[in-house]
Amino acid sequence: MTAKRTFDIVGGLALLVLLSPLLAAVAVSVALAATPPGHGLLRRRTVAGLDGRPFTMLTFRTRSPLAALPLLLHVVGGRMSLVGPCPLAPSHRECAGEGRRRLSVRPGLTGPWQISGRSDLPWEERELLDLHYVDHHWLGMDLRILARTLPAVRRRRAARFA
Repeated sequence: MTAKRTFDIVGGLALLVLLSPLLAAVAVSVALAATPPGHGLLRRRTVAGLDGRPFTMLTFRTRSPLAALPLLLHVVGGRMSLVGPCPLAPSHRECAGEGRRRLSVRPGLTGPWQISGRSDLPWEERELLDLHYVDHHWLGMDLRILARTLPAVRRRRAARFA
């Protein structure tokens, strides 16, 4: 087991334990707000995992950053990493040709794309960030990205409400 995978398991489990009350609160909130009732707590999306193997990614049915909390289960289960390239559908153009390199690592809960502007970035720049990560990642880079993720998410949320 690599240091990165060990970090993912330990970090993912710690975050799941620490955030379990929040996970439960979001689940109840989503269930109460479901339209139509019983529509389901989770949104399912097929994405390309390590070596291009597809898996069903689960997120809460909410538009807040809290929607990503169930992704921690994928991190602990080995389908995702705490830090990695943006998860994409297996048929996405960035999963073919030169971009296929991105499939040599697990997709991430966060990554360079998250701390660099996320949806404000052009696709080409997002792809370059992901490929740079794939070619040069190491645990120190992951720690830096993780440290910058929460402030980046807070800045975007504050900008939306300003």
